[in-house]
Amino acid sequence: MKTEIRIAGTGGMGVVLAGVILGHAAAVYGGLEVVQSQSYGSEARGTAAKSEVILSDQPIKYPKVRKSDYFIVMSQKALDMYLSDAKENSVLIVDPDLVDTKNVEGFEIVEIPAMKTADDLGLRLVSNMVMLGAFVKKSGLFSLQTLEKALADLISAKALDIDIKAIHAGAELV
Repeated sequence: MKTEIRIAGTGGMGVVLAGVILGHAAAVYGGLEVVQSQSYGSEARGTAAKSEVILSDQPIKYPKVRKSDYFIVMSQKALDMYLSDAKENSVLIVDPDLVDTKNVEGFEIVEIPAMKTADDLGLRLVSNMVMLGAFVKKSGLFSLQTLEKALADLISAKALDIDIKAIHAGAELV
C-alpha cells in the first residue's frame, strides 16, 4: 500500500501544518513509512502553498508525490496549479465555498465546507483540521484517534480542544 497526498492552498491556510501533522500521525502512531515535504512562496501569506505526504507500508523509494491519490484543495489557485498532478479517478477533497469544480471531470469529488465549519466552531484557522478529519475518514488509512494523538504532540494545549473538535467535524461531513 502506497498513498500519495497533496494538500494545497495559499500561505496562511495551514497546509504545511496539516501535512506535518498527517505525517507525524502516520509515522509515530500509524506504523507507516512517511515522507513529508512542503513548498510555498517566499512571501508566505497569500502565495501558493503545498504540502505533500507519502504514506506506505513499505520503504519509500522516491520522496516526491508524482500523482496524488488524494488532493486536498483549499483554494481555486491550488486546484488550477496542481490538478494535472492528480491521478485520474483519484479523490479531490475540496471546500465548495472556495473552489469551483463544475468543469472538473474524472475525479471523485468530496465537498467539505471547511471554512464555514471552522467559522461555526468559532475559529477560522482550524479549517485545515476540518480537511484533515475529512481526509482521515475518507481514506480509512488510520483512525481519528491516531490523528488526535499527533495533535496532542504538536499543538499547544490552548488550541488542542478546538483542533480535535475540527477534525471530528470534518469526519462527520464525509
